Amino acid sequence: MAKTDDVVDAAAEVAPVDSTLGYEQARDELIDVVRRLEAGGTTLEESLALWERGEELAKVCRRWLDGARARLDAALAEPSDDDGAAAED
Repeated sequence: MAKTDDVVDAAAEVAPVDSTLGYEQARDELIDVVRRLEAGGTTLEESLALWERGEELAKVCRRWLDGARARLDAALAEPSDDDGAAAED
């Protein structure tokens, strides 16, 4: 019976995703959500709530990764001081 109580408590923890979550926080919570879903033993309603939470967390991770990609692309597109010095040699 304790397992059922744990599942109910876990589903109750599912809340809206905080938009200020860092990448690592969102990723770690997403991993936890996936583990809970894979473990089974949840009702359909609890599984759906966990799935929805996982989708929101995945969106947060994607936004962070897209932002990191844009920053890297911008940094790579800027000419560096080394480029100018090499051309003068």
